[in-house]
Amino acid sequence: MKEFDRLVEIFERLRAPGGCPWDAQQTHQSISRCAVEEAYELVDAIDGGDLDHMREELGDVLLQVLFHSTIAKDLGEFTITDVINDLADKLIYRHPHVFGSESVSSSSEVIRNWERLKKKEEGKAGRESILDGIPESLPALLHARKIQSAASRVGFDWQDAGGAAGKVKEEADELLDALARGDAEEITGEIGDLLFSIVNLARFAGVDPESALRRTNRKFRKRFSMIEAEAKKRGVALEEMSLQEMDELWEKAKNEPET
Repeated sequence: MKEFDRLVEIFERLRAPGGCPWDAQQTHQSISRCAVEEAYELVDAIDGGDLDHMREELGDVLLQVLFHSTIAKDLGEFTITDVINDLADKLIYRHPHVFGSESVSSSSEVIRNWERLKKKEEGKAGRESILDGIPESLPALLHARKIQSAASRVGFDWQDAGGAAGKVKEEADELLDALARGDAEEITGEIGDLLFSIVNLARFAGVDPESALRRTNRKFRKRFSMIEAEAKKRGVALEEMSLQEMDELWEKAKNEPET
């Protein structure tokens, strides 16, 4: 595709002698966080339903793929063509019901086959644990959900959502006990346990915890902004308002329709 070839040529020129000094100096390590940041900015655009922003952020994510591939080419490691061919081969291998002779009757069967083939690939990679292929650098909520799902696939799981919900209550009670004792290390551990159990309950409910928390964050920001706007209208700084006054404004904001 000539448009993609043009993009590759532009970026290779940026990295070449006489190009951009900053681009030429970058390494896999120096820009590694950029991939995470750009992915989150894309998610933000998707959540906001802003198609123009989404289009822009997809380009920024593609830039990260091209950036690392060009660095790798300069080092003699691999090229963008290798990346594309590897991905194409993986998609064909993991969709035998489309590109092979297998047949499936449902999406759940597709997922089971995908996981079976993925596990076979991981076995060839010499991984000893089903958790070995899950990066610890993932955001904590996502990492928790992935290791819980992996454990569930071999039967290490609650029988139903009731068991997961009971674990949330148990961990909440243990946190309250730790707070009463005032041991900072114990409190930290119990908060982690509570968060882990909530992620597990979300998994049983079919809810993505990252998306759920982002939604609540947006809701809080919107309501708090309404409090700030009302305070400004009254000519009063938030710091000068009582907690009761702010609570009243908060309740008013809660009754506003969601957008």
